[in-house]
Amino acid sequence: MTRRETLRRLRSGTGQLATQALGRLEQDFGWFRDLPAQERSWISSVAQAGISAFVTWYSHEEQIPHRGSMEVFASAPPDLMRAISLQQALAIIRTVVTVVEENSDEYASPGTERDLREGILRYSREIGFSAAEVYARAAESRGAWDARVEALVIDSLLRGEVDDELPSRAASLGWKPGPTLVLAGYTNGPLGEVQSAELRRSIRRAIAGAMVGIHDESLVIVARTDEDHATVTARLLDLFGDGPVADGGAAVTLAEVARATRAAMSAVVAAPAWASAPRPVHADDLLPERVLIGDLVARDRLIDSAYESVRRAGDSLHLTVATFLDQGASLEATASALFVHPNTVRYRLRKVAEVTGWDVTQIRDAHVLTTAFALGRLRDADRPSL
Repeated sequence: MTRRETLRRLRSGTGQLATQALGRLEQDFGWFRDLPAQERSWISSVAQAGISAFVTWYSHEEQIPHRGSMEVFASAPPDLMRAISLQQALAIIRTVVTVVEENSDEYASPGTERDLREGILRYSREIGFSAAEVYARAAESRGAWDARVEALVIDSLLRGEVDDELPSRAASLGWKPGPTLVLAGYTNGPLGEVQSAELRRSIRRAIAGAMVGIHDESLVIVARTDEDHATVTARLLDLFGDGPVADGGAAVTLAEVARATRAAMSAVVAAPAWASAPRPVHADDLLPERVLIGDLVARDRLIDSAYESVRRAGDSLHLTVATFLDQGASLEATASALFVHPNTVRYRLRKVAEVTGWDVTQIRDAHVLTTAFALGRLRDADRPSL
């Protein structure tokens, strides 16, 4: 009869114990006081469910505590796991257990005090383990979901498809409009699941919140950061495998990030055509090579930034560059063909360098402008193909 009396007292006092536990949480923890009303009501329900689950287990000694304690968290709203951390959840459990333990003599009938206290201690251990397990499962589930969303975002960026859903997907991964670094390259051969996970962790240790895409041996990193991009790139460079690494260029909006992602991947593919390309290389520094692999965006950008920009600067500059390239980069031959002094040619070519950023007297820059002028002339010819 003494055990039955203890159970009767516990059942009648469940609500009072939960109220005391919530009062203790209010008194001891500022984070609890700062929670919105809805989250506080969830915690109240969980506290009461926890006490009720203990009473149910205590009334059936053959039951396993773990099962009842798991049911406490299984009944909690999923959003509660996002509202409070595991550390805070354990603080709630400790507080509830402490309150029940402090009141155990009041609820225990004579002769059952020790038995009740031992039951409380045993059950508190199990519910603590259960909390850790529930949070681990939630983290695993969120990790799997985030990985799927991340793959969708990277795939959309690579295809250049910035639809209505992409901003919300990117935001769920922590991305927001602002300076974004996009790097592309290769891994050191195909990676298994464990190796891929370790690489992702290494990247996120180097730059928090980075989105990572790994497909076959390709590696794409999209990092929203206010840090100096050169500094961040230096930290990430060694995480790529052998071969070229390309920077897609400045990007702020998602549309710009998509452009930069496609440009970076195109540059990685085209990089072998420029034997002395630096690592990392800027995608725009490989415009001629990207044209060779069929990158139409690179073709249009090269025509506009080199061919059209020179033409907009004036007919004399355009003619001088065209003649200089046709004359094998000879100042004297160009001056003779244009009936001007060589110093005039030098002056005009310096103006072209100021306008375009490419110095036609340098071998690499001359290659860029030669390609741009060839493309521009082909476009202007506008002849039907044979």
